[in-house]
Amino acid sequence: MKKINIAFLCIILASFAIAFYIYPQMPDLMASHWDINGEVNGYMPKFWGIFLMPLLSLGFFALFLALPRIDPLKANIAKFRKYFDVFIFVLLMFLLYIYLLTIMWTFGFRFDMIQFLMPALSILFYYCGVLIEHSERNWFIGIRTPWTMSSDLVWKKTHKLGGKLFKAVAIISLIGIIVPQYAIWLFVVPIIAVTIYITYYSYSEYQKEMKNKNVQKMK
Repeated sequence: MKKINIAFLCIILASFAIAFYIYPQMPDLMASHWDINGEVNGYMPKFWGIFLMPLLSLGFFALFLALPRIDPLKANIAKFRKYFDVFIFVLLMFLLYIYLLTIMWTFGFRFDMIQFLMPALSILFYYCGVLIEHSERNWFIGIRTPWTMSSDLVWKKTHKLGGKLFKAVAIISLIGIIVPQYAIWLFVVPIIAVTIYITYYSYSEYQKEMKNKNVQKMK
């Protein structure tokens, strides 16, 4: 087994170890959801409150192990696999961080959940930008529109720009640490704007490529 996979399993096993250790101490209902103001507005039974995040981590780990094996363009994934592996590590640490925040809240610690969440979310999305910039065309990882999947050139242009925009979203969302009342909007609004723009950009670049090919055929 690769060393990086052992690191992934250690993170997952740590979350399960925490779950089994604290389970007897937890109330029957645990806070599981917070609104945009950082106030609790949802609960779940103790079992799921304790074990959902470790199970999600295990599920993501299994999924990310499988994707590079079943992708018809797996050779392309191999070209940026080191960035993909780091992304898995960052994601698992992100889930563990959220898990620990939830447990701390249940034990009586009070803090602005959204404010505490933003630094981790920013790190996750910044590294998404890094991964996107280095990704090669494949069926599972990256900005997969009909136009990026139809052209290597459009894929590369879209992902080069998309990676920078994702990093920008991460940096903008950090402002939410200072103004927690606007934190969720400082993340949601930019990410929606980037999604819409980058989709249009991939379409526009594909149309340009097709136009150039048609011009060359006519010559």
